[in-house]
Amino acid sequence: MKTKLAGIISLALEESYSTQEIEGLLETPKHTGLGDLAFPCFTLAKAYKKSPTLIAEELATKIHGKFIKEVRVENAYINVFFNQLQFAKEVIHNVLVHKNQYGGKPKNGQMVVLDFSSPNIAKPFSMGHLRSTVIGNALANISEKQGYEATRINHLGDWGTQFGKLIVAYQLWGNKEAIEQNPIEELFKIYVKFHDEAVHNEALNNQARLTFKALEEGNDEMLSLWKWFRLASLKEFEQIYNMLGVSFDSFSGEAFYNDKMEFVVEELTEKELLEESDGAMVVQLENMPPCLITKKDGATLYATRDLAAALYRHKMYQPAKLFYIVGNEQSLHFKQLFAILKKMGYAFAENCEHIPFGMMLKDGKKMSTRKGKVVLLADVLKETIEAAKNNIEVKNPGLLNKAAVANEVGIGAVIFNDLKNDRMNDIEFSIEKMVTFEGETGPYIQYTNARIHTLLAKGEFTLSDSYLHYLDTEAWEIIKLLESFPNVVENAFSQASPAIIAKYSLSLARSFNKYYANTKFLTGESLEKDRLKVAYAVSIVLEESLRLLGIKAPKEM
Repeated sequence: MKTKLAGIISLALEESYSTQEIEGLLETPKHTGLGDLAFPCFTLAKAYKKSPTLIAEELATKIHGKFIKEVRVENAYINVFFNQLQFAKEVIHNVLVHKNQYGGKPKNGQMVVLDFSSPNIAKPFSMGHLRSTVIGNALANISEKQGYEATRINHLGDWGTQFGKLIVAYQLWGNKEAIEQNPIEELFKIYVKFHDEAVHNEALNNQARLTFKALEEGNDEMLSLWKWFRLASLKEFEQIYNMLGVSFDSFSGEAFYNDKMEFVVEELTEKELLEESDGAMVVQLENMPPCLITKKDGATLYATRDLAAALYRHKMYQPAKLFYIVGNEQSLHFKQLFAILKKMGYAFAENCEHIPFGMMLKDGKKMSTRKGKVVLLADVLKETIEAAKNNIEVKNPGLLNKAAVANEVGIGAVIFNDLKNDRMNDIEFSIEKMVTFEGETGPYIQYTNARIHTLLAKGEFTLSDSYLHYLDTEAWEIIKLLESFPNVVENAFSQASPAIIAKYSLSLARSFNKYYANTKFLTGESLEKDRLKVAYAVSIVLEESLRLLGIKAPKEM
């Protein structure tokens, strides 16, 4: 709608302003009585050396087309009213013909690599890991919708001094049989015990550092324990990912780059970027602290591994974009990482982007694995699924496939509760909010879509043609929302914000429910088919919105 009108205005101005420039100036009026779109003429006054009001009056006479019903001038604004039926015909036709392809772009032959989720092995998958997982998964889906190929990488936290701590904890307090029966819970228990004991016994930390150094150097006993911890963790993580419907192309974590870091250090040395600082080696950076590359004992760090990973991914995938979906507390780390890549002479650093997000809080504080203050994601998912089951038993006890629907609704509630928030905002953990299935929730959108499917079934709807012949005035807001979907997806990608799609889906569901409440759909009249076509188009876009967010859309609830 905006692009079409911008093109008409650009042509009327003899292309002295491009369609894109005009589109950037167009506004949506606060009141429908002021039109569907408005063009303020203030910007043109300097170039045309006339008053904005006079420019508006002259320009308004040149704005016409089959989609334009009326043009009014108010002060320096040109208010444009669209021909609703004519416009709705094209929008509904596009949605019904393209179905779930609507709003997308053709494949562009480029790749987006996304680094997300990345839990630490031998630690439980907590609510703290949810944000990276669902934001990253949604951005991967959105990237594909925009024509990119998406490569999903789970950069597991499977290396570092914490494994020295875990191995020492196992050697001191571990029970092999108990760990084999319940690996994550038992490993987590002894990890927490290590930190409790280390508060009063600094020797434990020294022992852990030496143990990790032995692990880095390939000690057989240490490697054997590490492999066991990793395999046990992955099996448990896979259960969570299967529940969430999240998959990965690679589980290459920090350990994968263990034999690739030496080359990074050598290259930094050759390019004279390394400096000694108190026995450690650092890279000096402008307007930020120096970045530590190796410790005094020669052990590598997080930054060394991320440099190796970035270089490997660039060589392996040649991505157009490389997204790191990691919490905002790591912002400095990624600024340093990208700055070092630039200093090394790698132009692809410009294509690297940190996608930060706020924390999941409990009682106003960050959840801490180290202190044992975690809420397990698996427990939350079980609770929301159970709440969905209870809801179904009350409202629709005769529903077939109750268990499958409860899974889709309960898990969708958790995912949507996260993604509806602007990602930079912190979220206070609340199981009560997650299991509320009314208001601004995923189940509300799922229910709206299921209601439409029930309506279509009752009306025995079949798609004989994809054009409207009639449009209720009450459906006009729906048409405008459907038409905006391609721009919504594009903005969600450019701003790396799934919340844009989540909020859009709420608006579309609310708009349809308002229309549904005030309209008789199943009248037997000829206009019934047109109303059902609008409903069907809404269902298509709601289902695609949910799919992009990583949420299922049951046909019945």
